[in-house]
Amino acid sequence: MVGLAQTKKTPKQMLIAYLWTTLGSFLAALAIRIFLMPHDLIDGGIIGITMILSRLTSEALFPVYFILLTIPFLFLSYRFIRRNFFIQMIIAVILFAFFYSLLGHVTAFESDPIEVIVIGGAILGIGTGLIIKHGGCLDGTEILAIIINRKKGLTIGQVVLSINVVIFVAYGWIFLDWHIAIRSLLTYVVAYKMMDLVIVGLDELKSVTIITKKTNELTKAIMHELGLGLTVMYGRGGFSGSDQEILVVIVERLDLADLKEIILRKDPSAFVSVHNLHEVIPGRQNSIPNQKRTKTRKQS
Repeated sequence: MVGLAQTKKTPKQMLIAYLWTTLGSFLAALAIRIFLMPHDLIDGGIIGITMILSRLTSEALFPVYFILLTIPFLFLSYRFIRRNFFIQMIIAVILFAFFYSLLGHVTAFESDPIEVIVIGGAILGIGTGLIIKHGGCLDGTEILAIIINRKKGLTIGQVVLSINVVIFVAYGWIFLDWHIAIRSLLTYVVAYKMMDLVIVGLDELKSVTIITKKTNELTKAIMHELGLGLTVMYGRGGFSGSDQEILVVIVERLDLADLKEIILRKDPSAFVSVHNLHEVIPGRQNSIPNQKRTKTRKQS
């Protein structure tokens, strides 16, 4: 089987992942059943196509359409990604279809269209985000995007966005109502941003690369004044050919201004590069700088 290496999880980790996947599937089904479907709004991807087919025929057939359309992508996930992902996706798909059917008699959320878009999109984003964060997937188009990314080099985001734009345009064209297509697009944007928050988190981390001739002074200042750990890397100037020490610091957004102030105070000629980070997995050694940082702030 072509795919990524298998990652082994303990029974406790698997149980926790299944519980979060169950909650995510319930929230996604709740958003579709109670918020989007009654107001003729659709999501992107396979769920969006399923909602179009359901509106053309019967809403009662939604779970059937969804499972049938997802089966080819389940095969692709098993063939090209990894077995753990395949199992998590099966669980998410079955639970989503089950919860959607279970919520059939729940009263739809009736309110202003903006509230429906924001609340429904947020709940949908939280649900799908929980599923993705714990190793699964609900939308088969993301699997297709991964495969196209490997074969053609297009980014996953570009492929998913292109597919969803086609779905929303087709929705407006089929029912001759561009208002619902635009509202559906807005709902998708809200869901996407909320999903991103769930997966990445609220912390905004930055990776700061510093090229300076005053490495020792800056290292001491950053560690003692901010209580941050850092890494010293060794490089060589492409033009000069001289050896150069490079500092790499992971810092929260709120501390970035203080870090810049220290750098410019110690070495005004330093070269600084700041990059956004989506996620950092800290090791045990990083607990010491955090403790120092807390003490430093208390003293100040």
